[in-house]
Amino acid sequence: METQTKTIRAIAASLADKPGALLPVLHAVQDELGYLPRETAGVVAEVLNLSRADVHGVISFYHLFRQSEPGRRTIYLCRSEACQSVGGAALAAHAKARLGIEWHETTADGRFSLEPIYCLGNCACSPALMIDETLHGRVTAEGFDTLVAESDEDPRSSR
Repeated sequence: METQTKTIRAIAASLADKPGALLPVLHAVQDELGYLPRETAGVVAEVLNLSRADVHGVISFYHLFRQSEPGRRTIYLCRSEACQSVGGAALAAHAKARLGIEWHETTADGRFSLEPIYCLGNCACSPALMIDETLHGRVTAEGFDTLVAESDEDPRSSR
């Protein structure tokens, strides 16, 4: 905890002079730690001379800022209208049930995190999802199960 606080403070201080430093600081903290720990808002607010509410508002507004430690693999499930119109809601329900988690959560074993994302740009192949940086289209419930099983076997999953 203390080490994370020092890391957050050092990153914020190193970028404090940049115009509009808040977003670059938050991105740098997440890049370094993998997520934005609970103490991030207070430390960043202090260093940048902002209110905690301002910092927390930015953290909670942007969907890709994580406030909990991510799983080894992140599943981004498209929530756009195109995906919703061809079974995206059912796929989301299946994904949550299969993984046993809700949006922005990580499985108990730390393997997968589930994140909503609003358009992956794969509308012609809806419903779409992305596992880490690999895009998949026309995903069915069965296809989801296969992708999860294959991702679990992927050597990168031990990272």
